[in-house]
Amino acid sequence: MNISGIDHIELYVGDARQTAFYLCTAFGFTVCGQGGPETGLAGQRSLLLRQGEIQIVLTSGLVADHPATEYVRRHGDGVAIVAIGVDDTERAYRELVERGARPLSPPARHARDDVEVVVAEVSGFSDVAHRLVERHGPRREFLPGVIDVSGDDPRDSKLLRTIDHIAICVPAGALTPTARYYEDIFGFTQIFEEYIEVGGQGMDSKVVQSPSQHVTFTLIEPDPTRRPGQIDDFLTWHAGAGVQHVAFGSDDIVTAVSTLSDHGVRFLGTPSTYYDTLEERVGHLDAPLDELRRLGVLVDRDHWGQLLQVFTESMHIRRTLFLEIIERRGALTFGSGNIKALYAAKQRELAGE
Repeated sequence: MNISGIDHIELYVGDARQTAFYLCTAFGFTVCGQGGPETGLAGQRSLLLRQGEIQIVLTSGLVADHPATEYVRRHGDGVAIVAIGVDDTERAYRELVERGARPLSPPARHARDDVEVVVAEVSGFSDVAHRLVERHGPRREFLPGVIDVSGDDPRDSKLLRTIDHIAICVPAGALTPTARYYEDIFGFTQIFEEYIEVGGQGMDSKVVQSPSQHVTFTLIEPDPTRRPGQIDDFLTWHAGAGVQHVAFGSDDIVTAVSTLSDHGVRFLGTPSTYYDTLEERVGHLDAPLDELRRLGVLVDRDHWGQLLQVFTESMHIRRTLFLEIIERRGALTFGSGNIKALYAAKQRELAGE
């Protein structure tokens, strides 16, 4: 089974049109397609958003017993499906089920003209599913006959380019089993682990990655022996494990964050003192220090290079899902300093500081 990358993510939301308006106005996405009862999607309305190589499907239930309606009732708006690209959906589905994944939807083919897309679904973590997607033909089509694509394909975005990684919160005791699930079932490898302590709170994290290095999950659990903190809050407000944030890769984080801020996106604050010894910690900076300080961009490094990151405030009333902008300058994994800085910044947001 060859996993090529994250094909798309699907969010279940209370109002797909309202969420699309926010993502388009604030983050620069474009609505490129839609589907609903008229296209065979019974009881739901779905919108397709694109920017660069990023594809997001927003789905709202139109009836009380639709899975999206139930998901939003329990969790609030959030990521319900992480779709991964594969070279052979039928073979991948068969292999994953044989290894222990729970089958959710068998392979189904969708074709139009010279485009063919084969999809199937298997279990992921908690109630988040993985959709297997095999594509043949031009990229413009998404799911022929199900999502009607219209308008231009915004591949030349100067802001956000790709989905770099997805961060997942799990209950205490579930970190190792969840990491092992992706290692044993999907063939991922653990590439990083870290224990973070901030203000009497603690969390453990592991990062697992596909052999292609194009699908990366950061798994996080709270330390139950320490004071309850933001990970515990997420698990309570989300009613269980879920996607805490989605990280969008950018080729120019300074321009991206400046533009998004002008569009009204609110980012987590970083104390000015963080930057006083930044170059001593991470080495020479290509970006002006004053700009990084003004924008609150965090800088860290691993063995291969630097990574620049910044995190938005949560988009939702439950303070669950938020977004990240990341630029990699050679770095392949994650730096310890930025994880601790994020944890501290999130605590300040939740405390109203």
